Amino acid sequence: MSTTPPALMPALLTPEAIMIPETSQEPTAPEASPDPVSSPEAAEASAAPDRRKRLLRMGLLVLLLGGLFALASATGVLNDIDPERIRQIVAAAGWWGFALYLALFTLGILVQIPGMMFVAAAIVAYGQVSGGVLGLVGAMVATSINFWIVRGVGGRSLDALPIKPMRKILDRLQTSPVQTVVLLRTLFMLAPLLNYALALSNVRFRDFFVGSFLGLLGPIALATIFFDFFFNLFFG
Repeated sequence: MSTTPPALMPALLTPEAIMIPETSQEPTAPEASPDPVSSPEAAEASAAPDRRKRLLRMGLLVLLLGGLFALASATGVLNDIDPERIRQIVAAAGWWGFALYLALFTLGILVQIPGMMFVAAAIVAYGQVSGGVLGLVGAMVATSINFWIVRGVGGRSLDALPIKPMRKILDRLQTSPVQTVVLLRTLFMLAPLLNYALALSNVRFRDFFVGSFLGLLGPIALATIFFDFFFNLFFG
């Protein structure tokens, strides 16, 4: 049996002589952690404070409008108001009658008095043509001021309410804002609840104004003819 001479042992133990097989191992990529921003749970958690803020503003608006309605009811304004009464108040104001009419129109819609009552009062006070024009101008001024008051207090908080029919209308306001406002104005005209809903939606004021003007032209023109005929028939 042959043995390795002792003199060769150091040479065999050199690093070059000792060959350690290299193991090829590809670096493993770190496990992807879920994005805290894009995950549904994180998105829902981040949206919760905003939704609570919108509901809080909605509650403040309800308190404001409810308080104004209670005040108008307690003072007898809601029971005493009618087109003839409005005409008398405007006529007694003289040169300030136009400004007073606009102020009454604005406050009336805010406390849920039907806006067409003020259109009728303008026709009674100023005649068919002038009264119709004044009624349209008053409607645009009153709804515009109400828009900014309601949005200033309540914000754009309507989409925080989980109501499916409301969601469809809001989607239409996003895709076709002017056409949707025109349709709603033609159907509901100056209904106070419609004014509140449009102000609390995401519709821009420009679209609100243009849609309201176009949507009110037909109803107010028809109301002018009807009210003029009605008052001439029964009170003329």
